Amino acid sequence: MRIISGVHKGKRIIAPKKLPVRPTTDMAKEALFNILNNQYHFEGLRILDLFSGTGNISYEFASRGATNIYCIDSDARCVKFIEGMSSQMELGIKVRKMDVFKFLEQTNTTFDLIFADPPYDLSVDLFSKIHQIVFEKKLLNPHGTLILEHSKRMDLTGLTNFTSKRKYGSSVFSFFENAEVL
Repeated sequence: MRIISGVHKGKRIIAPKKLPVRPTTDMAKEALFNILNNQYHFEGLRILDLFSGTGNISYEFASRGATNIYCIDSDARCVKFIEGMSSQMELGIKVRKMDVFKFLEQTNTTFDLIFADPPYDLSVDLFSKIHQIVFEKKLLNPHGTLILEHSKRMDLTGLTNFTSKRKYGSSVFSFFENAEVL
């Protein structure tokens, strides 16, 4: 893994081999951030990274100027790794070890961008549950975006507030926005 752009451009992130993760590929991450660069100025955004894993996506946001980044993962080793990398690079990422669904049910904080990269073998019902909680609890700011990364074998286009999807290799990013601002 490497950071694609920003103040830490080119920095390689080497995660321990035993972490239970499938990091977003550099190609897919670069394509995602090309899309987001055209929609957002990252400074001042509040970002939520669910199923954070190695923190790969959060480091990219931080390198590009985002300072309000929250990572949620249930694996203690992943949380410890993200905390260490955030400290080493002085990123100030807030990390919490917690089940993602419990976090979503309990939080009342709103976010500009919510990125979720659950395990690809998670059922479509649980992918839908992430979407459902985010929109029912109004966890997105009015012009916010929910991005779900999933396998190309899964189709989320029927969920409400769907706006687009982009496929990169075996990964797909599905984008959702508040209907009242579309």
